[in-house]
Amino acid sequence: MTRKQLNIGLVREGKVPPDKRVPLTPEQCQRLEAMYPHVKVYVQPSSVRAYNDDEYRAKGIEVREDLSVCDILLGVKEVNIEDLIPEKKYLFFSHTFKKQPYNRDLLRAIIAKRIQLIDYEVLKNRENKRVIGFGRYAGIVGCYNGFLAYGKKHGLYDLKPAHLCPDRKEVEKELRKVVLPPSTRIVLAGYGRVGHGAREIMDLLPITEVSPDEFLSDTFDKPVFTHLEAEDYYAPRDGSEFVKSDFYTNPGTYKSTFSRYLPYVDMYIPCHYWNAKADFIFTRDDLKKEDTRLSVVADISCDIDGPVACTIRPSKISDPIYGYNPVTEQEDDFMNEGVIAVMAVDNLPCELPLDASEDFGNELIKEVLPSLLMEDRDEIIARGSQTTMNGNLTESFAYLEAYLEGKE
Repeated sequence: MTRKQLNIGLVREGKVPPDKRVPLTPEQCQRLEAMYPHVKVYVQPSSVRAYNDDEYRAKGIEVREDLSVCDILLGVKEVNIEDLIPEKKYLFFSHTFKKQPYNRDLLRAIIAKRIQLIDYEVLKNRENKRVIGFGRYAGIVGCYNGFLAYGKKHGLYDLKPAHLCPDRKEVEKELRKVVLPPSTRIVLAGYGRVGHGAREIMDLLPITEVSPDEFLSDTFDKPVFTHLEAEDYYAPRDGSEFVKSDFYTNPGTYKSTFSRYLPYVDMYIPCHYWNAKADFIFTRDDLKKEDTRLSVVADISCDIDGPVACTIRPSKISDPIYGYNPVTEQEDDFMNEGVIAVMAVDNLPCELPLDASEDFGNELIKEVLPSLLMEDRDEIIARGSQTTMNGNLTESFAYLEAYLEGKE
């Protein structure tokens, strides 16, 4: 069966500050064309992406400014309104499905230009699980940054910032500097891509894993950590048994029990997904208690003024750590006594753009492109499309109508 020729274009990232990540590396573009003979890939020239134009050319990929010849356009962050080409299929993180007000005009323009928007963030399989994302590298970089902050806060060692490391190999080499006092206790919370990414860093360090019960009751003569599931720090308000499916469906009927860890934990690394209807994990009042031991939080999840009380703002890659004073409830010098050092960078994968891009591109080729370029048998693309090329919202995203009209 002869398939219609399809042209795919990699757009130049236009957001400021610039994002160096790419949806497909040069090698992956070459591999894609070999896998699908009816597909040709073009790349828009860019001076900021982690892989330069010549690296794409070296793999036989044509670099051209005008991508109007393309049927499908791939990016990472939101595409600038003025750069949108009408009547095309676009894949990128649009940050619109949660009714983000700052991107309302972008979604309006997408509809006006009759563009089919396929948002990476809502691409899910039949089990309703996300099939692609940068979460793994958010976990890897965020956990590394946590140990960077811990070393600075306690004057133990000095790690090179991840964004100054050329790749993950250099990050792993830097981790050899980490030497922790035997009294060190760390809590990691959350699984999924982010949590498993953080575990990759934990598993490289001389820290022993213990169960949540052991963490709370036993004494240790070596650094330890525990990895919490939701049931380890939430419980039904009525005293009944924890049921994970019910917790995710009815989070408001559960209360946080995390405060019992605060007298024992030195560093907390949250990798959870938090529902706004759920209890805060710990509050400002919890941090005021005299027995609270917490000194460093590497907040990979980065929900501002939310479940992790000391995360009062995001931080920047260039200045990743700030301090939270539990007494004043204000920002303070993180080196001061009693002040919690907070790492809350909200674009962590950007620190290792080469590795993060390669990981993302592998997922894109495996989990998404077969449905996009061949048959969408599991309706991954159908369910992940927010708009149609007829200038309408899809049925699954009809709830965005009031948002588009400025009523929400």
